[in-house]
Amino acid sequence: QVQLVESGGGLVQAGGSLRLSCELSGRTFSNYAVGWFRQAPGKEREFVAAISRSGATTIYADSVKGRFTIFRLNDKNAAYLQMNNLKPEDTSVYYCAADSSQGWNVARQLSNDYKSWGQGTQVTVSS
Repeated sequence: QVQLVESGGGLVQAGGSLRLSCELSGRTFSNYAVGWFRQAPGKEREFVAAISRSGATTIYADSVKGRFTIFRLNDKNAAYLQMNNLKPEDTSVYYCAADSSQGWNVARQLSNDYKSWGQGTQVTVSS
């Protein structure tokens, strides 16, 4: 059974940075594509970024392009979301998700494409 644990959330001022981590256990990490999603109070969950199993393909929501970077370290069984130049509108609970059915160089942005989810980590950006 796949388990995902996010960490690294917190409170930061606008313009600051945070790095979120997503650790996978229970299966071979390199077999899983990873996506990051977020959900603010009263809003639907939205796609943030995703990375393929190979690490060669990354995709981003337009709202975070140029500010966020997703990467993975297969030897650490972890994926990361480096968030720079944070804005108050980035305030959300951030979730990582993983799926083993995607192709080696495929990254997808639909939440329905991911079978396993973490519990989420809160990111709060103050103005």
